[in-house]
Amino acid sequence: MRPIIEFCASNMHHGTDKVMKQLEEDPDYDVIEYGCLGNCGQCYMEPYALLNGEIVNAASAEGLYEHIIAKIKEIEAMYDLLGE
Repeated sequence: MRPIIEFCASNMHHGTDKVMKQLEEDPDYDVIEYGCLGNCGQCYMEPYALLNGEIVNAASAEGLYEHIIAKIKEIEAMYDLLGE
């Protein structure tokens, strides 16, 4: 299953634009930018993205990238265990 990573254009002031560009370089990920993801309070406060519809957040853009990659590896490991 290809991870779907969604970013909010309004969250780019936290540096998530760099994270998005980094992830776009990997052809195994589907990276999508939306004008709004509807999480305005969180969007204002911290860097975040949606990974397969679930919120992944961090205190910094660098931390967000690390959390996204860790979560993807966790999901892949689960699929490996299930034999899918």
